Amino acid sequence: MQVNGTLINYYFHCRRQCYLHGNRLNLEDNSEQVKIGKAIHEEKAGDSKNSEIAIDNIRLDRLTKEYLTEVKKSDADVEAAKWQLLFYLKVLKSKGIERKGRLEFVEKNKKDKKVIIVELTEEFEKELDNYISSIEQLLEQEKPPECIQTNTCKKCAYYEYCYI
Repeated sequence: MQVNGTLINYYFHCRRQCYLHGNRLNLEDNSEQVKIGKAIHEEKAGDSKNSEIAIDNIRLDRLTKEYLTEVKKSDADVEAAKWQLLFYLKVLKSKGIERKGRLEFVEKNKKDKKVIIVELTEEFEKELDNYISSIEQLLEQEKPPECIQTNTCKKCAYYEYCYI
């Protein structure tokens, strides 16, 4: 499988999840958390012509003249979301499109949404290349990494696979 934004996100969140998803074990269709995330994306997209744009193996939430915006339902893993967005910016850059990145976190029960702006620097781009190589190596392993056993596991689409 070619590295995509989801794999980048999962790599930071949980290497086991990254490995399983990258090796085509998809359990997300049954996940309530994933369904909520998709509903948020659909609601945010509305009738906008600049939303849900597919380029190569990525799907962009929204693209404007200034920003590539990625919408997340929570700020539980900002680092993973940031690197996913940087990956998207790198793909766009390879197509001759340079933008700033904008992360929007739409938390339930909060009036104000959290917004983070990121830019693809040369340093980030080099780090990203290293992460992509690491993900490719991870996906080629015979066995998945061990379970990380954290509180976040309970909300993961792969929870039953890992623990039951």
